[in-house]
Amino acid sequence: MEPYLLHNREAEVGTELPALEKPPVTRMQLIKFAGASGDFNPIHTIESVGQEAGLGGVIAHGMLIMGFVGQALTTWVPRASIKKFGVRFSSITRPGDAITVRGELVGKEETDEGVWVKIKVQAVDQKNEVKVKGTCEALLPRA
Repeated sequence: MEPYLLHNREAEVGTELPALEKPPVTRMQLIKFAGASGDFNPIHTIESVGQEAGLGGVIAHGMLIMGFVGQALTTWVPRASIKKFGVRFSSITRPGDAITVRGELVGKEETDEGVWVKIKVQAVDQKNEVKVKGTCEALLPRA
């Protein structure tokens, strides 16, 4: 399937992009992510350590949630087109939280190089609590 923005060049500022819905975060996912990322901080895998740290238990890696945002971005624009991507972490994600990544086209400019687009993104849980918010700028090649 062609990325959404590349396929629909007529997308206008204000267009909401198709949401990416992820299944609930699992403890096994956190263990696997620790191994893949090299982030073995026990607050992500050991309940008692999360409790002792005052976090109320195990918490997800922020970079895992940022990765979900990156996954959504690459369904909207080609990976090679992404020129800037930044986020702010807003709140803790816990095992059992189901994350939805939403995006909105907030800027679009035709240039000699192609079409510059700016996308506002946010990841929220099942209670609509914002976990991550940020922006992406991409340069879509001319058709």
